[in-house]
Amino acid sequence: MAELVYRPVVGLAQALFKAWDLKIDCKGSENIPRSGGAVLVSNHISYLDFIFDGLAALPQKRLVRFMAKESVFRHRISGPLMRGMKHIPVDRKQGETAYAHALESLRSGEIVGVFPEATISQSFTLKTFKSGAARMAQEAGVPLVPVALWGTQRLWTKGHPRNFKRSHTPITIRVGEAMDASRDKYAGAITRQLRERVQELLEAAQRAYPVRPKDANDTWWMPAHLGGTAPTPEQVREAESR
Repeated sequence: MAELVYRPVVGLAQALFKAWDLKIDCKGSENIPRSGGAVLVSNHISYLDFIFDGLAALPQKRLVRFMAKESVFRHRISGPLMRGMKHIPVDRKQGETAYAHALESLRSGEIVGVFPEATISQSFTLKTFKSGAARMAQEAGVPLVPVALWGTQRLWTKGHPRNFKRSHTPITIRVGEAMDASRDKYAGAITRQLRERVQELLEAAQRAYPVRPKDANDTWWMPAHLGGTAPTPEQVREAESR
């Protein structure tokens, strides 16, 4: 089926990346299946993460259908684009509808993108993973593909202004080997293993990242355990509970 919206949007995104002079380092794209369904699972540190996760699939000539909150589909600009790219709306009050839609896409041979942390991690560390990705992969009989992103938070993340100027910002993407999600395994155990894989990839991406904070005023995008001034997971939870 012709992709009348998705491919032009990809072309536009690539043109913007070039205009912004982003330094994108992507390794492991060969781990994304060239055909058939798969659940692509990524950490979530930026509003733009789905774009870079999708970029990782392009060398395999695959397009990813992301699960995203339903409000994005109601926006007058993003809504038509999201629907045209066949992404999957998620209404948290009626999650079973999105789940069924994702299963249908997987069974028809699509790659479905999932952020199992559900929301952006303001500490830039991994939050708890929800088990939906593992359960979908099990039910559809498809593999899980772990992905880690680093540097995207410097472009646009929760609680900080957007930075779309020509900034030469490095973006590091690491794609891991596909994981089996057989039905004879407990979904919770698969989810824990999946989170461990993403954590390993995230640490590899952080080690490979070519930039460190320039000064004390530029440490906001680094997690506290790496010497940055991003809030700790405990501080984020405390702020959210107020």
